[in-house]
Amino acid sequence: MRRVKIVATLGPASQDDKTIEDLARAGADVFRINMSHASHELLRETVSRIRDVEARLKHPLGILVDLQGPKLRIARFAEGAVQLVAGQKFVLDSVDETGTAERVFLPHPEIIESVSVGDRLLLDDGKLQLKATKVGGGAVETEVIYGGRLSDRKGVSLPDTLLPVGALTEKDHADLLEGLKCDADWIALSFVQRPEDIIDVRKIVQGRAGVMAKIEKPQAIDRLEEIIKLCDAFMVARGDLGVELPLETVPGLQKKMIRMARRFGKPVVVATQMLESMITSPVPTRAEVSDVSIAVFEGADAVMLSAESASGEYPVEAVTMMNRVAIAVENDTNYRTIIRAQATEPEATAADAISAATRQVAETLDLAAIVTYTSSGSTGIRAARERPSKPIIALSPNLRTIRRLSVVWGIHCVQTEDAASLEDMVDRACIIAYQEGFARPGDRIAITAGVPLGTPGATNMLRIAFVRQDGAGSS
Repeated sequence: MRRVKIVATLGPASQDDKTIEDLARAGADVFRINMSHASHELLRETVSRIRDVEARLKHPLGILVDLQGPKLRIARFAEGAVQLVAGQKFVLDSVDETGTAERVFLPHPEIIESVSVGDRLLLDDGKLQLKATKVGGGAVETEVIYGGRLSDRKGVSLPDTLLPVGALTEKDHADLLEGLKCDADWIALSFVQRPEDIIDVRKIVQGRAGVMAKIEKPQAIDRLEEIIKLCDAFMVARGDLGVELPLETVPGLQKKMIRMARRFGKPVVVATQMLESMITSPVPTRAEVSDVSIAVFEGADAVMLSAESASGEYPVEAVTMMNRVAIAVENDTNYRTIIRAQATEPEATAADAISAATRQVAETLDLAAIVTYTSSGSTGIRAARERPSKPIIALSPNLRTIRRLSVVWGIHCVQTEDAASLEDMVDRACIIAYQEGFARPGDRIAITAGVPLGTPGATNMLRIAFVRQDGAGSS
């Protein structure tokens, strides 16, 4: 009955068959495969294991393939590392030689060409900060603002610079094609800067998977609405956001993005460091529990574990803890009030009007469940956007749709054949609601669908049906 979904990242600590099953039983709905660390062979093996577990549990599991994105790194130093001091001059140049305390090779000409005087350059996840003082001649001269130890191959972040490169590298393109070949349900695109990044990926994906935009760059924040309208879902990737933006602004941005997701009817995942201490500890900190709780109270569709489940010592315990925290929040007396206060007006479409009316009818008449027939998944997402207090059961003949909906708030997915008639539609909905444990004989359920049956995106009907003693229905 938990509404918020859990995304668990697989890695060295969790990619074997038994642990994947344990994670699914503990509450993981979607498994993330991080292509920064996975080869194509490992991707295929992991997908196969997830599908085996799915078949054993008879419960749909989503697969999210997370593309690495452009990784910008400095080259190596002659001594392996240097110590930078605040106020000193330090140059990043295009000379392919080992670095010194005064300079280092930056194998990314697009950075050198794009940086302007005054722009900040953050190194090693923001631990060191430089400011560009002179640009030209194949080099960027900087002043060290915050110094420290800088070692080989550390990452470079540019919060003030719009890079001319797209979010999809050659490696990402190959990984994307392999992910589609493996029938991944979601493709996550890293370091999105502009709407065009989403369009580029959509042209390749062509509807074979959902496209999830990871919001982790200040440039993406500037064009957030355009990006959200183009993607199928998005992720609040707080790790990189917290490097390139002031840390104190991230919680407010998280709230803003969750509410924007609700407004546009797009699933949103909150990610990074949610139970970070559980990498090495069997219990989280109080602050981490509060962090997860806030995302659930806000109405996020899913919360995500990264290193906690991928490489930590307690992957199953981390999912179990996240599950317990989410259930506690959803049973809190304040939860429904907060969720209702964030409701947005339905759009002027039949599908939205029906979804809003269904929620109201289900709550007013105290119905056992809302059953929605959905071919593409859009009807299920619209029902979830209303955040009803009653369970949502999504029925679809399309297994891809069922798996894709596993990241969406409050939806219990069941694969079933298309109804042959209105009477069959009512019977099928009542029987499944009964079999899945959501309704008992004598209960009533709400059913939404599109007539004629099986027409994608044409939700125009709301029925109320009684569940009879034999589990079938009458309306």
